[in-house]
Amino acid sequence: MTPDKERLMFKIVNKTAYIGILGLGYVGLPLGLAFVKAGFKVLGFDIDVNKVKKLNQGKNYLKHIGTQRVVEAKETGRFEATIDYSRVVNVDVLILCVPTPLNRYREPDMSYVFGTVDALLPHLRPGQLISLESTTYPGTTEEEIKPRIRSRGFKVGEDIFLVYSPEREDPGNKNFTTATIPKVVGGSTPACLKIGQALYGSLVDKVVTVSSTKAAELTKLLENIYRSVNIGLVNEMKIVADRMGIDIWEVIEAASTKPFGFTPFYPGPGWGGHCIPIDPFYLTWKAREYGVQTKFIELAGEVNTAMPEWVVGKIIDALNENEKSLKGSSILVMGISYKKNIDDMRESPAVKIMEILSARGAIIKYCDPYVPVFPKMRRHYFPLKSMELSKEVLQQADCVLIATDHDCFDYDYIYNNARLIIDTRGRYRGRPEKVVSC
Repeated sequence: MTPDKERLMFKIVNKTAYIGILGLGYVGLPLGLAFVKAGFKVLGFDIDVNKVKKLNQGKNYLKHIGTQRVVEAKETGRFEATIDYSRVVNVDVLILCVPTPLNRYREPDMSYVFGTVDALLPHLRPGQLISLESTTYPGTTEEEIKPRIRSRGFKVGEDIFLVYSPEREDPGNKNFTTATIPKVVGGSTPACLKIGQALYGSLVDKVVTVSSTKAAELTKLLENIYRSVNIGLVNEMKIVADRMGIDIWEVIEAASTKPFGFTPFYPGPGWGGHCIPIDPFYLTWKAREYGVQTKFIELAGEVNTAMPEWVVGKIIDALNENEKSLKGSSILVMGISYKKNIDDMRESPAVKIMEILSARGAIIKYCDPYVPVFPKMRRHYFPLKSMELSKEVLQQADCVLIATDHDCFDYDYIYNNARLIIDTRGRYRGRPEKVVSC
């Protein structure tokens, strides 16, 4: 065991290691708070001055996390946020939790990862562990991150330790926390793996080690591609069932009684979030380097990407039945985050539906207590604020679209006051009057 490894291992085991979290979003912030709760001192890095300011004041900007968790972390005296990358030299562990989106050509945009690594390189010192948690293609850690570290004269596995451990956050899921979700870890060398295993073993109930960083990177992609393919399958089944006059929700419920060989997935207005619409294309892109065409994965992507257009078609048909055209009709969208009970707007299918409807002349309004003001996103924007739900607001809408089924909505109240409801989430099963299920 090298002196650097020995010292770092000692600090981790004794929880005196100083943890640095780079990127304080939906992954980084809960991870940092979990490390504080486990007894570590944490320094969070972010380029967003407003985020850093709020955290240092004990305020929170992610609704599903709750302000109390941030307050409790601040009260320990072991949590701080900064925009100053020169402080990287002070921490023992650097965990990268930055976005990995797609560019306009649906190819990996690694600028956040590479930019963050390049920013911390001048401040690295021997005896630090670097862990990449951002979802990426197999080979990123070894082919991109490792050479950058070596360029500074460090020896990976001797004085700097490098691992890949994919994030497994599920915002809004109260059944699982950061500590209770098993953590997959792959190391650049056996020494790196041992350090990574010790770090995450001090935080989570179970650590699952794999043979390489590439295996860990592909594990994350498999998890999300599995979901993508099954979501695509059930969405296609929904369209077939709709044409046949069959209730797809009833079919899923019946199939779910089989105690083996079937896992239920549920249809919706399209895929959303940072993982499912993005991650499959990371593998598709990388697979081309090996001469492989991922037809199955790409087909699922086509099905899921087409769902917002299908929903709009159902809205048009329903309005026509009521002798109304889409152009000029008032559409109230209920829920615009990508899934219920959170404020995460990334790749939300509701937003894509809103854009299609608006482009075709509809008047768009929305109601979402989790998103009081429509945020300025990378590719989408509406100058709108969330409507306060009332009898008048519901009755004035030509169509109410249930796009994201937050539990806080009063669905009976909506039903009793709306003129026409398009339900993409199965909330109004068994209520055919003025409800169109899609």
